[in-house]
Amino acid sequence: MSRMANSPVQVPKGVEATLRDAEVSVKGGKGNLQLALPVEVRVEQGDNGLFVRAREESRRANAMVGTIHALLRNMVTGVSEGFEKRLELRGVGYRARAQGSKLNLTVGFSHPIDYAVPQGVTVQTPSQTEIVVSGADKQQVGQVAAEIRKFRPPEPYKGKGIRYVGERVFSKEAKKK
Repeated sequence: MSRMANSPVQVPKGVEATLRDAEVSVKGGKGNLQLALPVEVRVEQGDNGLFVRAREESRRANAMVGTIHALLRNMVTGVSEGFEKRLELRGVGYRARAQGSKLNLTVGFSHPIDYAVPQGVTVQTPSQTEIVVSGADKQQVGQVAAEIRKFRPPEPYKGKGIRYVGERVFSKEAKKK
């Protein structure tokens, strides 16, 4: 049995969790999220929060208990506090501008890049070289940040490109004659 099953997923005030047949939906101030449960797992609602239990004793069921527990915890955190990823642009002339549900990037190509931001995620640009991706769904926020970074990943010689704040890019030495 997974050790995660022993501790409940705490549901704070202002967050409402609803259990249906094979689906859990969590609603809060930042939005609402749904999760389809696998066959091996059941979720019970108690006084302390949500308990994730395995339906049978198997290796896959125990693994899914831990996974579903982590996903539920991320859902509760997302609808109450939200998630955020910060990116920074490094390079001469590199800049970003958020316009509604589009992100306009100028990152050294002959043309600007217009990225359509998906529903449920907001993109802000506090300055021309900073991008803040935020939303309630942790997976979706991370995916959008990774897609933006993929347009121009940091290169190892000068370090130019789009990188996460705090990301360390290892520099290579230039070729010698």
